[in-house]
Amino acid sequence: MRSRDFSSWIWGDALSLLEHAERLHRQLLRAGPADAPHWEPPVDVIETPAAVMVYVALPGVPADTLVVAFDPGGITVSGLRPMPCAANARIHRFEIPYGRFRRRIPLPLHALEPESSELVDGCLVLTLNKMREAP
Repeated sequence: MRSRDFSSWIWGDALSLLEHAERLHRQLLRAGPADAPHWEPPVDVIETPAAVMVYVALPGVPADTLVVAFDPGGITVSGLRPMPCAANARIHRFEIPYGRFRRRIPLPLHALEPESSELVDGCLVLTLNKMREAP
């Protein structure tokens, strides 16, 4: 005979919800070097024989809020994604991160030369040409 005790079922759901909340918290509010809360956008790095292309997913981010910084160890992309609703709006689901973001992409920039950057279909596309070694 099966138990009619639903406490284990409810406890399992509660733990699942807590784990989900913790994942969202880690995704949305990561502390950076300046301890300012921020989120990290997903990144793809693709290498061809002639270049390295970096795709940073930033749908809804205005181009004028983007900051791209190059240093010898890589690229840092930062900016702000504003909330699309009024302050008194009722939120039914909150999965897309908003607010300040920052993403560090380690790359050997001593061997790469930035060629172009453009915002295409919600992605920042950075193209870095490989520098040819002197014979």
